[in-house]
Amino acid sequence: MVGVFLDANGNERLIQSKSHLIAPYDQYLRHFPKFIQQLDMESNGKRISKKGEIIPYDTCPVVWGDMGINAQHAFFQLLHQGTHLIPIDFIASLDKKPNAKGHHEILFSNVLAQAQAFMKGKSYEEALGELLSKGLDKDEAKDLAHHRVFFGNRPSNILLLEKISPSNIGALVALYEHKVFVQGVIWDINSFDQWGVELGKELAVPILQELEGHKSNAYFDSSTKHLIELYKNYNQ
Repeated sequence: MVGVFLDANGNERLIQSKSHLIAPYDQYLRHFPKFIQQLDMESNGKRISKKGEIIPYDTCPVVWGDMGINAQHAFFQLLHQGTHLIPIDFIASLDKKPNAKGHHEILFSNVLAQAQAFMKGKSYEEALGELLSKGLDKDEAKDLAHHRVFFGNRPSNILLLEKISPSNIGALVALYEHKVFVQGVIWDINSFDQWGVELGKELAVPILQELEGHKSNAYFDSSTKHLIELYKNYNQ
């Protein structure tokens, strides 16, 4: 529920983040981040309250993610040492997969290790001590240690399933759905409409008519008109 932490007046988040990462450590959940992305951002990606007023605070963060092992070698660098504070949901199962000896232990150890690293980090003194213990020159170690500092105190959740099953995945989906509903209540927005997807669909109708060779009575700005003509000329 890191997206709904507010101050005492309900005006601003205690955790200042505009992004939220979903990182499942199970191949069967590889598409789960995309589902949560749609659930969260289509439901709560709004700035108008139920009263029709502009909301003076941030609402839904950008939700994104990937398989945890892939993510570690793609964007965890930014999460650990970058300038953005991004909360993370680690999702894993306890049940070992058959015919994959040692594989699940590797996955699960990485879940715990990454969560620990985000929580504890590594101080300059710790990094310096490690480098000196490896025999590096003192001046070189002092310089390199700055680049091996992890500030820690980065929020994360670990969501554990006993095993990947229809009922457990259903419970996981229900958990996120309830989170989205609670966020909507706190932010005073209607989580059950999606007017933001309608405008593009409406504008696409006359554009499609033009692309198919039919004359449209719609007005197009110069940029859109040029791109329509570019498409039509290329496909003549």
